[in-house]
Amino acid sequence: MISVTRINGSTLWLNALMIETVEETPDTYITLITGKRMIVLEKAAEVISMVKHYNQEIGVNTSTIKVQQTEESS
Repeated sequence: MISVTRINGSTLWLNALMIETVEETPDTYITLITGKRMIVLEKAAEVISMVKHYNQEIGVNTSTIKVQQTEESS
């Protein structure tokens, strides 16, 4: 989970695996795979950094690399 701040200042813990897109226009919009959109105070680069860090913590990047290597070896 990552912590983001809603436009009203409240904190929201968001499942980083559910994020489909992050865009900054100039407000930062996060779109979930469910289609739900929300505006947050953090910049897009901050949200992306938090998602990358979270993925590293849970090993998503490592497992993806291993699957790709296995597929390439076949």
